[in-house]
Amino acid sequence: MDNQEREMWIDMIAHLYTNLHNSEKVLNASGVSFKKRARLITYFEKLEELHERVRNHSTKTGEKLLKNFYHELYVIKPENIPESYFQNVLRADRNNIHLTDSLRSEITKRVIEDQQITLDYWIDFFLYDEVGKKMTMWEKYWVFQGLLTLGKYNSETGKFSKRDKTTTYPFPMLDRESVIGAVNLMNDYLKNRHGEARIKDALGSGNFKALYEYEIAQKLVSLKSFTTSGKWVKYLQGSDYKKLRASIQNYYTDWCTAVSDNFAKTQLETGDFYIYYSLDEKGEAKVPRLAIRMDGKDKILEIRGIAKNQNIEPEMIDVLKAKIQEFPDFSHYLVKEKNMQLLSSIANKDKNNIELSISELRFLYEIDDIIEGFGFNKDPRVDTIKNKRDKKKDYSLIFNISPDQIALSSDEYFENPSKFKVLADSLVFDESYTRVNELVLPMYIEGDLLLNSLQYFKKLILPEVVGGSLGLRSLTSTRNLKLPKRVGGDLLLNEIISADNLILPDKVGGNLSLNSLLNADGLKMPQIVGGNLDINSLGHATELVLPEFVGKDLNLDFLRSAKGIKFPKEVTWVVDLSTLETIDDLTLPVYIGDSLYLNSIEYAEGLVLPKCIEGDVRLCSLKSAKGLILPQSLAGELDISSLETLEGLKLPYNFDLGHLRCSPMIKSQILANPREYFQDNPNLEEKHYKSL
Repeated sequence: MDNQEREMWIDMIAHLYTNLHNSEKVLNASGVSFKKRARLITYFEKLEELHERVRNHSTKTGEKLLKNFYHELYVIKPENIPESYFQNVLRADRNNIHLTDSLRSEITKRVIEDQQITLDYWIDFFLYDEVGKKMTMWEKYWVFQGLLTLGKYNSETGKFSKRDKTTTYPFPMLDRESVIGAVNLMNDYLKNRHGEARIKDALGSGNFKALYEYEIAQKLVSLKSFTTSGKWVKYLQGSDYKKLRASIQNYYTDWCTAVSDNFAKTQLETGDFYIYYSLDEKGEAKVPRLAIRMDGKDKILEIRGIAKNQNIEPEMIDVLKAKIQEFPDFSHYLVKEKNMQLLSSIANKDKNNIELSISELRFLYEIDDIIEGFGFNKDPRVDTIKNKRDKKKDYSLIFNISPDQIALSSDEYFENPSKFKVLADSLVFDESYTRVNELVLPMYIEGDLLLNSLQYFKKLILPEVVGGSLGLRSLTSTRNLKLPKRVGGDLLLNEIISADNLILPDKVGGNLSLNSLLNADGLKMPQIVGGNLDINSLGHATELVLPEFVGKDLNLDFLRSAKGIKFPKEVTWVVDLSTLETIDDLTLPVYIGDSLYLNSIEYAEGLVLPKCIEGDVRLCSLKSAKGLILPQSLAGELDISSLETLEGLKLPYNFDLGHLRCSPMIKSQILANPREYFQDNPNLEEKHYKSL
């Protein structure tokens, strides 16, 4: 680079960072006698000398010191982690979950560690990459300062969020080619004032963020796979997580596996991981399109694609269908696959102005069931299609009624309530509705139905289906109460004391709140609760069958005895049995996706925990581990702080003793003879039996 180019770069940096020439670090390097440009040139030359010494040093001491220096400057400080972040980690809608000091410390440690690791990738690029180390220091400075503004990348918008001192997200993955491309664009512009029209402003202002986003967008076009042909690759539980992460980096899938080493490591500790790579432009299977994350070997934890909200691309459904049939629990996912196939068919018909059948309309409007997909949110195609359609026409066909009997808004409904059988909106009754003699509601309400002040009714006819939430928070008696067949959102029965043979909907899509329930005699539970199931006052029950599936937390934190209770097969988040005093008749869910609280259990002989728990296990009153079967894999904390003897204790293989809460005596005994108190490697066991 000649002097003229150098001076143009220096002038641009001086313009971007107006007080850099007067900063302490520049003055210490160059002194006060030099003019602005000369100060900056001297500063960058000395900075380059420092990096050169680090690069060429025979040991890694200098590199470590340099990285620690940058960590101290740019990695988030513990005091800057927002309280909201901790609450989000705990999932803010949970009840009675205490953020302990140790848990706060662990969360903080992971955030900081993830930022340090991801920042180091960029530092290594500048120090050791063949192209990176040849970049001038002012080019590196421009890139690095731009990096410090980058938060999380949004693949939908093609933009990075803004990073500040409270940003908890790791630094963006290093996209080597896009960094080099942004620098080349800037160099060409400074030298020749050339540049594409749509990025002229970014070039003129020296906006690294905008140029980096532009380069990424250009790259993604070239990386896009136009074929479904490819291959599945299996990454074994406990194998090298770096290979997994490296294979999906720079493809902007939005999968958290690519975010940081900690995410990838934790996920491979939990179970096997499958990725389907389709062919790139060179015919190599490198473009990640599908991901299947396992709990151990056989249980599917989640399936993700690269469409919006990590849903599955329509063209990849057949590839996924063929794969998931290899696993024992594939039937649940075949339902989702069928839903996505039908949704794709409806989307195609809508695009080509082809009339939908009544069954397709019932599916689209979720009359009979919720549309389940593979992403973390509903497939966006559902609302996109519905928002373009004539709802009065569709509902009249679905329910075989006149369009005049369909209200599109609550205001329209309240003008003449008796006239309407369908409401394509939410319905909220004010605080005056505490007692009603007779209230007949539409047979179908698309949104929420909130009667949260209602305490007494003589005659109440609820809809057959409520698409959103149903709020009956103040109702204390279930006498003569007939609930809808299905509630798409939350079902709030917070003040119900006695079930009185109450039949709940077959399916509740959101949370089910029965916080005040003392007597569950005759209560018929849904088969599925998509959110939390809160039964916080029930001490015991007779012949209570809980839902087969709970999509978030199961809170039975007042339960003293499990006798007569059939627990779910699967709970996606926390199982809170904090006050349970005995394990008699306790059969835990086969799968618990987060933590298990058994805080009051003193003796656990015969207690079998799920094979894998991704959160904590709290057994803080446990005195003896005799007969206790712990998970094969435990990602969170194990609290056995009251344990008096090590007899029978077998910790999960590869369990981190930093996550063990116990007495100093117990820990010292474990450290003295660790082989005695750890399970065997389950992968080695599997290989042994296969060889027999």
